[in-house]
Amino acid sequence: MKILKDILYRVSMEAVTGNTSVAVNNIQFDSRRVELNDVFVAIRGTLSDGHKFIEQAVNKGALAVICEELPENIINGVTYVQVKDSQKALAFMAANFYDNPSEKLKLVGVTGTNGKTTIASLLYQLFTKAGFKVGLLSTVKVMVGEKSFDAVRTTPDSLSINSYLKQMNDEGVEFCFMEVSSHGIAQHRTSALEFKGGIFTNLSHDHLDYHKDFAEYRDVKKRFFDELPASAFALTNVDDKNGLVMLQNTKAVKYTYALKSHADYKAQILENQFTGLLLKVNGQEVWTKLIGNFNAYNILAIYATAELLGLETLETLKIISELESVSGRFQYLISDKEKITAIVDYAHTPDALKNVLETINSIRTKNEKLITVVGCGGDRDKTKRPKMGHIASALSTDVVFTSDNPRTEDPDKIIEEIEAGVEPQNFKKTNSVTNRKQAIKTACQMAAKNDIILIAGKGHETYQEINGERFDFEDLKIVAEFLKQLEK
Repeated sequence: MKILKDILYRVSMEAVTGNTSVAVNNIQFDSRRVELNDVFVAIRGTLSDGHKFIEQAVNKGALAVICEELPENIINGVTYVQVKDSQKALAFMAANFYDNPSEKLKLVGVTGTNGKTTIASLLYQLFTKAGFKVGLLSTVKVMVGEKSFDAVRTTPDSLSINSYLKQMNDEGVEFCFMEVSSHGIAQHRTSALEFKGGIFTNLSHDHLDYHKDFAEYRDVKKRFFDELPASAFALTNVDDKNGLVMLQNTKAVKYTYALKSHADYKAQILENQFTGLLLKVNGQEVWTKLIGNFNAYNILAIYATAELLGLETLETLKIISELESVSGRFQYLISDKEKITAIVDYAHTPDALKNVLETINSIRTKNEKLITVVGCGGDRDKTKRPKMGHIASALSTDVVFTSDNPRTEDPDKIIEEIEAGVEPQNFKKTNSVTNRKQAIKTACQMAAKNDIILIAGKGHETYQEINGERFDFEDLKIVAEFLKQLEK
């Protein structure tokens, strides 16, 4: 039990009705989960408004209500606290409720359009191999030391974040690496956390269904760095045109990394093959199993972060050479007889797809075909669909357009919008197969000896979401089965 006034510490309150010295059991922002003596935080979400469920929460036993607008019906014995922003209030309340766990470990946030999962996950691997107890909050999974939990979204809600961080405190975790999404920043899920560092990867077209334009998307990302304390570091990719923008108003100590520009941490690609990369990082050579120049940026960010957190340089380089690729990020297999290479990658933005295709094209001999299977998610940013179609058709030998997670949209309509970006000279390269499993099978049937198949968009996901239902679906598993069948 916690005293309400204690968990309201640092919350900006506009009005209070009732007693804040009461002991409360738990914090909830879903009225269906409210139990006796809980605090209910009414949040205006994208799909529903928690203010409509205040009465329901009180009837279920809520002792206190946090809201932006006081209800007309004030119940005697219930405390009502009016705040300017319920989401921000929830962030501080969650941190206070769990005894501010982010202050008891070194928390590093990774933000940007592409690379967040790879950087956070590889930092978890690196620091674990270096002998530390480490936490991870990522799109793929949540790790509390060696314990694994399923991830629901890129940046969990404030209560979940602080609950995981508290578990990390209890387990003696020293470092935690966390993906920080634009949604998470916009909804103040990270506002009450104390970060030891922040990493900016890059910025390209994404989430414009949520943010009204690119400038807003950029400024939301920047807000993460604006809120970093002077005791933290801010590490940014200055090869990205928005890299220095992120540092403009931060109080944190500024560091830069780059492949092309002058920077504190600089890398040069010496070799780029399907077996990995040979890099020169700040004058030291290192071999990594990761592939492509986008991964050169990721390795450089990891190297810089390890040094900024106090790891010894030679140990860091040794461990980098041992790191394994992250699930669904340029994972590949090669068939036994025909030596067909199948690559699965999460590339679901125009920039990420372009990076992966350019990487494959820079390595391959051009004597083989590059067959790309790609779709776009439903109920998400529609403006990127023709761009994905343009990039896939321009940079591949053949393309199979298909479903991604259509959600509530018509998958055939999504494919039409992707096809709209294909230029006339590339149209003969394209095929459309709505069923994703059949699309992967088609690509396998099209492939000859030594050809390359890229299956983009879903990466690590083990499901396909159609009309509110999730069906088992794993790109890597399916392509492996088809290639095996074709070789019999």
